[in-house]
Amino acid sequence: MPIKPLRKAVFPVGGLGTRFLPATKALPKEMLPVVDRPLIQYAVDEAIEAGIEQMIFVTGRGKSAIEDHFDIAYELETTMRARGKSMELLHQTRLKPGAVAYVRQQEPMGLGHAVWCARDIVGDEPFAVLLADDFMVGRPGCLKQMVDAYMKVGGNMICAQEVPEDQTHMYGVITPGMRDGALTEVKGLVEKPKPGTAPSNLSVIGRYILQPEVMRVLETQEKGAGGEIQLTDAMARMVGDQPFHGLTFDGQRYDCGDKAGYIQANLALAIGREDIGPAVRAFAVNLLR
Repeated sequence: MPIKPLRKAVFPVGGLGTRFLPATKALPKEMLPVVDRPLIQYAVDEAIEAGIEQMIFVTGRGKSAIEDHFDIAYELETTMRARGKSMELLHQTRLKPGAVAYVRQQEPMGLGHAVWCARDIVGDEPFAVLLADDFMVGRPGCLKQMVDAYMKVGGNMICAQEVPEDQTHMYGVITPGMRDGALTEVKGLVEKPKPGTAPSNLSVIGRYILQPEVMRVLETQEKGAGGEIQLTDAMARMVGDQPFHGLTFDGQRYDCGDKAGYIQANLALAIGREDIGPAVRAFAVNLLR
């Protein structure tokens, strides 16, 4: 059976962002900037690099800033044009008509429920899921690495990362099978196992390539950890019915859903930039001294 190409990506952006209050009282957490671009822009650019043609945003109340960000800003563009300023950075944020769709998740019932809300737009196609607050830095990007592997093995694929044993209770964890370089066969998945019970230290990170059958599984999925409909639980029910692999990402991940991880991402990217890197590095060295 031929492997269907990946054309669509789902971005669950309906969360409340409570860990970053009060900053996220009126600003979606996905719009928090890493240096000078919001988290969601990095995720969309990663999807475009991987060949994604349609972006599907699962939003909630108070998330209109995300829609505005990927739209034309007439007043701003007119003013900048009149002042002779470059429009390149603004043009990079535009998504072509028809290349973006928005659907509401009316109540925060978990990641699995958010993905299920996109079922009618996804249709009968494989699709990617990207969590913007899992900030992935690598060349090529994380999703491109996964797509390249997916086109060889098909089925379902998740991004995997080794985490310390004492942190496995914070993640979905893979029960591993055969390994082939960066690819690991997935024999099972456990969402947030109790300390000391994890089947491995390979955690599930916020990038997924899933077959459309997962939507039918999510339709009957009961609430799991945290009283939410967990995507990991639905994927676990598909293991054994379809090929399932984890790809260990060759790059750096920053957990921007965590304050410390968010600051680390800003510092790391700022130091690596030609325009501001030297000044930020000198400041950091002096501060730590």
